[in-house]
Amino acid sequence: MKNLQNKLFYFKSFLFYIVLILITLFFSSILIEEYANSFLISFFASRKPISSDIMEVVVDDYSIQKYKWEKDTYADLLNYFSTYTQAKVIGFDFTPTTFGTEVSESEKKFISQVNKMDNLVFGFAPERVINDEDEELLKDFKKHSLNIDLQTDIRPSYFNGIKSASSALRDATKNYGSVRVDQTSSSGTLIDIPNIVQIKDNYYPSLGFKMYLLANSTNDVVLGPNYLYVPKTNLKLKYIWSGGSFYNFVRYYRQGIDGYTYPMIHASQIIDTYAMLKAGITPKNHPELYDYKNGKLVDPAIFKDKAIFVGANITGPSQDILKTPMLIRHPGVDIHATVYNNLMSGHTLEFIGLGLAFLIFVLLCAATFAIILRMHFIQGLILILGLDICYLICVFFAASNGYLVSYATPVMCQFVTAVFAYSFKFLTESRNKEKIKNAMGKYLSQDIMKNVVKNIDDLKLGGKRAVVTVLFSDIRGFTSMSEKMSAEEVSAILNEYFGEMEPIITKYNGVINKFIGDAIMAIFGEPIQDDNHPQNAVKCAYEMLKRVEYLREKWIFEGKPKFDIGIGINTGEVFIGNIGTETRMEYTVIGDTVNLASRIEGYNKVYKTNLLVSTSTYSYISEIADVIKIKEVQIRGKAKKMDIYEVLRIKR
Repeated sequence: MKNLQNKLFYFKSFLFYIVLILITLFFSSILIEEYANSFLISFFASRKPISSDIMEVVVDDYSIQKYKWEKDTYADLLNYFSTYTQAKVIGFDFTPTTFGTEVSESEKKFISQVNKMDNLVFGFAPERVINDEDEELLKDFKKHSLNIDLQTDIRPSYFNGIKSASSALRDATKNYGSVRVDQTSSSGTLIDIPNIVQIKDNYYPSLGFKMYLLANSTNDVVLGPNYLYVPKTNLKLKYIWSGGSFYNFVRYYRQGIDGYTYPMIHASQIIDTYAMLKAGITPKNHPELYDYKNGKLVDPAIFKDKAIFVGANITGPSQDILKTPMLIRHPGVDIHATVYNNLMSGHTLEFIGLGLAFLIFVLLCAATFAIILRMHFIQGLILILGLDICYLICVFFAASNGYLVSYATPVMCQFVTAVFAYSFKFLTESRNKEKIKNAMGKYLSQDIMKNVVKNIDDLKLGGKRAVVTVLFSDIRGFTSMSEKMSAEEVSAILNEYFGEMEPIITKYNGVINKFIGDAIMAIFGEPIQDDNHPQNAVKCAYEMLKRVEYLREKWIFEGKPKFDIGIGINTGEVFIGNIGTETRMEYTVIGDTVNLASRIEGYNKVYKTNLLVSTSTYSYISEIADVIKIKEVQIRGKAKKMDIYEVLRIKR
C-alpha cells in the first residue's frame, strides 16, 4: 500500500511538472522568445563589418524641404547616376504606382531615363487581391520572374498580382524586386524577410535579392527543401517557416550616429550636384565644393562599383519605416541595403532548429533537476548559475557567428524546473523525515522525538535539573515464567503487555524512557511539562494495574501463564538531558530519585503489594488516594530507614 502511495506521489509530481513546462513553453515562445532573438541580433549578430560597396541616397525631410519631388526631380536623380557615375547596381525603393498611371510629359522624361538604365532595379508591391483587368498585366510581368529550379513542394509567400502602373513605365523597367515586407512576429519587430515571393505560377526576388543576382549577372535560383541556392555564386540560404510561408533572417549591422547603417547622402545633394555638373562645375575644377559628408556636392566618383539604394525616410507614419531589433524607426531602404549586404558578404543568420533546441532544453532542465536533488542549496545555486553563464556564453558566441540559439525559453523552463525541484525536494525530505520520525518513535518516545526534532540543529551533551516523578514497573516472577516458554512466546507476551501499557502512560502525560527487559521506566513532568505529574503518575499506575487484571484473565483463558506486576513511584530532583558521547547519546534521567524509585518497586515483593510510593510522592497524592503507611523501611543505599506508602485505590 505504501509502495503504491509512493508511486502515485511521484506520478502526480511528474504530471504536474510536465503541465508547468508546457505552460511555460507556450507563454515563453509567444511573449519572450522574439524579444530574446531581437536581443541576440542587435547585440551579437550585428557585430560583423559592413560592406564598403553600399551607399544610400535618401529622400528625407531635409530633401523635401528643399525640393518638390515630382517625376522631373526623380528623372534628374536617376540621370545623375546614369550619366556621371559607374555604379554597379541601383535599387529604387519605390513602386511604379508612386508615379501614377497617366503618361504626362514629366513622366515621359522619367520613363525615358528608366529605360536607359540596365543596372536599375525598380521596386514592386505584390498584392493578394487584384481586379480581373490586372490579369493581362501579370502575363507581361512574367518576363521579370526568376529562372527557378523547384526541388521541393514548399512554396514561398503567395500573391495574386501586383499594383498597377502605366504600361509605358512597366515596359521601360528592365529589373524588378519586391519591396513588400510582412511582419511575421507578434511583437511587430522585423527579423526576417521573404527573398522570394510567388505570384500565380511565377517566382520573383526581393529588391535586395534581385540586386544581388543582377550584380552577379545571373537569374538562376534553386529552391530546395529548406534552402535557396544560387548556382553561379554558391550562395546557400536556409529559410524559416512562418505563417505558412518561408522567410530568411535579416542579419542587421550597427548603425552610425545618423541612424543609417551605410553612408547616407541626402537626395537633395544629388539634385544640387546634377545641376552643378550640367553647368560645368566639376570636382576637378572646384574640389572645395565636393564634400558630401558636410552637406556639399557629391563627387560621382564615390559611387564607382557601388550598390546604391534610393529610398524615402520622412517623419510621421510611413510604410517605409519599420520596427527592427536595431531601431524603432528603421528606414526601409536601409533594411533592403542590409539584405543585399548579407547576400554579398555571406553574412547569413540561421536558427539552429527545433530538434537541437529541444535537446538543449531537456539537458538543461535535467541537469538542473539533478543538481538540486544532489546538492545543498548554496552549492546547487552556484553550480546552476555557472551552468547558465556557460550556456549564455555559448549562445552569444553562436549569435556572433550567425546562429540563433534559443535561450529565453530554456532558461525560463530551467527556472520553473528549479522551483519545482526545490519544492519536490522539500516535500520528499519532509515525507522521509516523517517516516524517520515514525520509525524512530518506535524506539524513542514520541515526545522525546519531538524534542530532538525541535532542537535538531543544537543537539549536544548536557541537560538540566528538574523535579520529576519516576515510575518503575516490573512483572512478578517473569524469569521463572520465561524459562517455561519459547523465545517467540515470551516476545509475544511482552509485546502485548507493553502495547497495553504505553497508551496508558501517554494518557497521563508520561514518557517511557526505556524498556529494561520486562520492566518499564517512565518519567512524568519532563519533557512534557505537567504541574500535577505526581498525581498523574499514581493515576497512571493505578490504571496500569487495572489493565493487568484484564490481561491476566485473558491470558489464563488463552492458556498462558498467570502474572502480576509491581510498581514503584518516587518524586524528586533529577538531572535530565543527553547522556553519552558526541556520537552516541541517550535522552534520560539520572540521580538518586531514579534509583530510589527502582528500590521502592522492589519492595512490592517483600510486602506482597502492587503499588508503592515514596514519602515525597505521597505528599502530593494524599488527598486523591487511599494509602497504607509502611514504616521504617531500610532502602538499600540509604543510611536511614524511611517510610513508604501502599496505594490501595484512587478516590478521584
